[in-house]
Amino acid sequence: MSNLTTTSDDILRCARSLTIAGGYNGFSYADISQVVGIRKASIHHHFPSKAELVRTLVVRYREEAEVGIAELERHHPDPVDQLRAYTGFWRDCIADGTVTFCVCALLASEIPALPPEIALEVRAYFRALSAWLTSVMERGVKQGQLTLSGTARSEAESFMATVHGAMLSARAYGDPSIFDAVTRPLIERLVAARQ
Repeated sequence: MSNLTTTSDDILRCARSLTIAGGYNGFSYADISQVVGIRKASIHHHFPSKAELVRTLVVRYREEAEVGIAELERHHPDPVDQLRAYTGFWRDCIADGTVTFCVCALLASEIPALPPEIALEVRAYFRALSAWLTSVMERGVKQGQLTLSGTARSEAESFMATVHGAMLSARAYGDPSIFDAVTRPLIERLVAARQ
């Protein structure tokens, strides 16, 4: 596979940035045309509708997340380290400004106004993330590293919601350190409870 990017990749990259900056309704094909330097007709050639473009973006985002989680698990076999690595990934992204928010978390806030095919993909992302976090919680309990105050699933949902809320707080305050201030005690509570 070539290292050269394709026009559709450039469009998707641009759509991702614009979605993070302003949500689904915060950009148009005219915005993408200006940033990527192609005509709107060319965008329509690759993605006949904005709904198809954003649906493809979410599918790719979910695939990237799955690859990232597999890498995280390979490098951090310990469940506590996995939770720390997951939050560390977001802390670093927020701090250096590369990715300041989860695309799917942003789109989830817009679900009532999203086309159904996008909402379906956003929900699939959250189900996959919840399933992974549930498995981390279960392994942590089994290995004696974590003590949960509820079921593994409810702890996973709470963890996921807190991480996404921490992203929102960091963005609202314009202070990346808020993310760590919220997520660090979250993990420590799960670990400290076992002692």
